[in-house]
Parts: sequence; C-alpha cells; structure tokens
Amino acid sequence: MTEGAEKPNFPADDDCCGGGACAPCVWDHYYAELEKWQLKQDEIKDQINNAKQLSKYNDT
Repeated sequence: MTEGAEKPNFPADDDCCGGGACAPCVWDHYYAELEKWQLKQDEIKDQINNAKQLSKYNDT
C-alpha cells in the first residue's frame, strides 16, 4: 500500500512448535505486529484522504 510500511511476514512452518505452551507464541507476535501494521495503514490512508480533501478545497 505505501512505502516504508512493510506488512509483517507470516511465520514459517517451523517457527511454531504447535504445542500451545509458548508464551508468547510466534503467532501472538505475528498478530500483534499485523494489528500495528493495519493501524498504521489506516493512519496513512486517512492522511492521504485528508491531503486530497485539502487539495480539493485549495483548487477552488
């Protein structure tokens, strides 16, 4: 979507032991990073939309 905002890498098959006892699990880390990434994407999208709105008003 944007430069400098790289989506987190999906854990490799051998990153997770599958036992369910790790705290935090690699999946916990992945989903936390994915949520941060999505929030950042939303923030960037809002900034772009705001800039477009300002540009639209400045052009009139």
